[in-house]
Amino acid sequence: MIPFPYYRRFSFLFSLLLLLSGFLTAGCGIYTFQDVSIPAEVKTIKLNFIENKASYVNPQLSPRLTDRLQQKIISQTRLNRTNQDDADWVVTGFISEYRVVTSGISGQQASTNRLSIAVKLVLKDNITQKSNNIDVNKAFEFSATKSLQQAEGELTEDIIRGLSDEIFNRLFSNW
Repeated sequence: MIPFPYYRRFSFLFSLLLLLSGFLTAGCGIYTFQDVSIPAEVKTIKLNFIENKASYVNPQLSPRLTDRLQQKIISQTRLNRTNQDDADWVVTGFISEYRVVTSGISGQQASTNRLSIAVKLVLKDNITQKSNNIDVNKAFEFSATKSLQQAEGELTEDIIRGLSDEIFNRLFSNW
């Protein structure tokens, strides 16, 4: 066991180190909040409608995903949303895949299905004149005894939340 005075000294040094590291990183020019990293010069963002170009189209997915992502950007970043094409960042994208495959078999019969959804995005940075391609893939499991429509009814909120969280993290967290 460590004698008490050494523990206090270690605790004090650790606290001091933590405080100093906070001061050193405070002025580095990158805005950070909840793991969000946005260069200081970026002030505006345009999020275009995320179209559904998959072979199967869930009519609710595109508008709800676009809306949820806009709400997340407004509430969790300092960026101002605009409809101007000269925004500092412009995000375009589409749903490229929406398919169901069997993912589990029990007794020579399908027991679990997987709904796979893929979204392709392009983040155009009008300040640096660079573009970044981002691919997001999410899978959602459901019982094979349910139809796709039943599964969509139960999973829609999880799908929207999961995809918007994943897209947000890929756009703003350098994951």
